[in-house]
Amino acid sequence: MKTWFITGASKGFGREWAEAALERGDQVAGTARKIETLDELVAQYPETFLALTLDVNDREADIAAVQQAAEHFGRLDVVVNNAGYGHFGMIEELSEADARNQLETNLFGALWVTQAALPILRAQGSGHIIQVSSIGGISAFPTVGIYHASKWGLEGFSQALYLEVAGFGIHVTLVEPGGFSTDWSGPSAIHSEPIAAYDAVREVAANRPTRRDPGDPHATRSAILKVVDAEQPPLRVFFGKAPLDIATADYESRLATWREWQPVAIEAHG
Repeated sequence: MKTWFITGASKGFGREWAEAALERGDQVAGTARKIETLDELVAQYPETFLALTLDVNDREADIAAVQQAAEHFGRLDVVVNNAGYGHFGMIEELSEADARNQLETNLFGALWVTQAALPILRAQGSGHIIQVSSIGGISAFPTVGIYHASKWGLEGFSQALYLEVAGFGIHVTLVEPGGFSTDWSGPSAIHSEPIAAYDAVREVAANRPTRRDPGDPHATRSAILKVVDAEQPPLRVFFGKAPLDIATADYESRLATWREWQPVAIEAHG
C-alpha cells in the first residue's frame, strides 16, 4: 500500500490517478480548491481517501495540507504536483496579472508543496515526487509562452532536486504529457485580451497536427502506476505518442545550431 498526496485531484490527471490508486487499495489525500468536487471519492472510499481544500498559491496552506495528510495516514510515499492550468496569450498580450498568476500556480505552487513534503520524505528515507510537467516543459509553441515559462521553471528546479535528494532515498519524476482530452485548453484555461495583429499566428497554432489526436486521460492510470512502482523510476517520462517526435526534432535542431555556432562560442571563451 502506498500513500499519495495529489494536488488538483478533482479532475484531469489528478482525478484519474487518485481513482487508480484508490481502486488498487492505496491511500490518497487529494486536494481541490472546491472540496465538494471530491465528495464522490469521499463517499466511495471513506477510509482511504482524505479530501483537503487547498489553493496551492498559498504557501502556508500548502505546508499545513501536506502535514495534515502525513499525520492522518502516518506517512507519504507519492507526492503529485498536478494542480495547474493553461494560459493562452501571445507574449505581447500578457498582462502582469496574467504572467504572475500562471507562475504562482504552475511553478510556485509545485515548489511550495515540494518543500513541504521534503522534510517528511527525508525523515522516512523514502518517497517519490511526481511533477506534472508537459512536452511544453522542454519545447515551446506560440500562444502559450507564459505556460512554457512555468513548466520550464518546474523542469529546472526538479532536475536540480533530483540530484539533491537522491542520497535520501527520494525519487523525482517529471511526467511530460502531450495533448490529452482534459479541459486544460477548455474551461480550465484562461485567455489574454487578443491583439488583432496576431490573428494569423493564432490560426496556425490552433491547427497544429498534435491537437487532432489527443490522448485518453484514462489510459494514463496504468502508466502512472508503472512509474511509481518502478524500483528505479525515470527523471523524465513522456505520456502520449506525440512528445518523442516533437522533442527529437527540437533537440536535433538545437544541437545543429549549437554546432554551427561553436566557433563563435570558442571565440567568446577568450
